[in-house]
Amino acid sequence: MAEQTPRQGILSLAIKDKSALYAAYMPFVVNGGLFIPTNREYEMGQEVFMLLNLMEEPERLPIAGKIIWKTPVGSGSYRASGVGVQFSDQDGGMARNKIENYLAGALNAERSTHTM
Repeated sequence: MAEQTPRQGILSLAIKDKSALYAAYMPFVVNGGLFIPTNREYEMGQEVFMLLNLMEEPERLPIAGKIIWKTPVGSGSYRASGVGVQFSDQDGGMARNKIENYLAGALNAERSTHTM
C-alpha cells in the first residue's frame, strides 16, 4: 500500500529533546499550544489535527486544535516560518500536562522561543 500524502489539516510533528519542546511550546495559550514549523499555508482559526511524537513516548499523541499564530515564509524576522496550534479542550488537558511535565522547571526561563 502506498503512503498517502497527508491532508492539509493533518500535521505530524516529532519533538525529541527538551530544548526543541521548550522552543515550540506556547504556555500562554488557553489549553496550551505548539508552534509547528511549516511552509504550508493555513488560515487563522482553521481546525487541524496533530500527531505528536514526544520525546521517547512510544505512541503518537493525537491532538485536535486550531491555528492561532502564523509566521509566514519571508516574514523578514529571524524566526522560523510556521503556525501556532492551540490545543482543543477535547483531551481534557492531557497533551498540555504531558508537555509541562517534560518542561518542569524550564517554563519560566528567559530563553526565546519560536513565538515569543
